[in-house]
Amino acid sequence: MGKLGGKTAIVTGAGQGVGLGIALALASEGADIVAAGRTLEKVERAAEEIRQRGVRALALGCDVGRSEDIDDCVSATLAEFGTVDILVNNAQMVPLGTLLKVTDKAFEGGFRTGPLAALRLMRACHPHLKDGGAVVNIGTGSALRPDPVGFGAYAAVKEATRSLTRAAACEWGADGIRVNSIIPVAMSPGMAMWAEMAPEECKEFMATIPLGRGGDPETDVGRAVAFLCGPDASYITGTTLMIDGGHAYLR
Repeated sequence: MGKLGGKTAIVTGAGQGVGLGIALALASEGADIVAAGRTLEKVERAAEEIRQRGVRALALGCDVGRSEDIDDCVSATLAEFGTVDILVNNAQMVPLGTLLKVTDKAFEGGFRTGPLAALRLMRACHPHLKDGGAVVNIGTGSALRPDPVGFGAYAAVKEATRSLTRAAACEWGADGIRVNSIIPVAMSPGMAMWAEMAPEECKEFMATIPLGRGGDPETDVGRAVAFLCGPDASYITGTTLMIDGGHAYLR
């Protein structure tokens, strides 16, 4: 039994990248996992990998931009496992483009699948998270850059999620629920695609990381999330943990 043995975690966007890495790390600490994602085939493959860690896993097709999918996800989790102890809001549409070019549709999609989805999931899980539950939301270093050209809309929706994180930590502390954020840099499929499409730009970015590399989704990012959800972080709430090799810092 790991430090999260007997716990049940919902991880959105768990089919690949950071979401999968977090799910695997939580599973390695003993948590049963609900792998939720928009593409069912991806989360089914993820669930198979998660079960190899010796825990139970449930794959659910879930578009977090749809409130009914969120309700169904939480209901299915309760039916299968009886409770929710950990919630990781990782899924997010990414609205890219300069402010003059990003479309209303893209920005609204980013808001709907980001802060609105996180709020809906946190509220749906709240009754079951009482007395020891933990929530981790995902932020972005784009919001900390001095020149977030092309990432302004994405940074805006991610910062809205971080603001909700702080509010939930303050409002729900009396309920025994801890709520934190992370800002990671990880070698996800999106990062790999960027490296292929714009190798020089990606190389320049990597050069700004003091540790000189992108993080591993499981061993670097996932394990830090497992720590935040576990007993060793029982007095940590309402904060943002940078998991980015020293790339950025909160001011």
